[in-house]
Amino acid sequence: MASATAQRRSRYSQPRGTYGNLAYAQPAARPLERGGAEVLRPQPKVRPRERALTRPKVRVREAGQISVFAVVGFLAVGVFAVLLMLSTVQLTMVSDEVVSLRSQLSSLQSEEAKLMAQYELAFDPSTIEERVTADGSMVKPAAGQIYTLDLSESDSVVYYDQESTGGSLLDTVRDMIDGALSYFR
Repeated sequence: MASATAQRRSRYSQPRGTYGNLAYAQPAARPLERGGAEVLRPQPKVRPRERALTRPKVRVREAGQISVFAVVGFLAVGVFAVLLMLSTVQLTMVSDEVVSLRSQLSSLQSEEAKLMAQYELAFDPSTIEERVTADGSMVKPAAGQIYTLDLSESDSVVYYDQESTGGSLLDTVRDMIDGALSYFR
């Protein structure tokens, strides 16, 4: 049997040409070359047995009591979620208010620009001069009525008719304290 196996291996180990068409291929089962009438038949493949998987036996733990810390933790998460939603709602309301105040600010700024233009037109010196001179109640000053003040000298104060009294030290200290207190009042 071992020699037949060795012959089979050597016989099929050599390549055969098909020449591009399988019609020229040699048949899969052919007679032995020794002259015997034995025909090779394909052997059925034997599949190895698959082992059935067994699950290990696991002990199931009984349900215990609910931990107080777990309940407190879940309640804290819930409270924080509610607070987050409320702060988001407040943020949205404040954002809407900011948008409305900005639009109101822009309308007030445009109104301010219009009112400032009207104000400047109302108090324009040439317009005022025209209105006053049209009535005849105001006349332009003559050259003799115009005076120029010279303020180039330094300012000074001179007290006249004061008696210099040489007060006591106590009066001088009292005057200094009164001056300091009047400064802070």
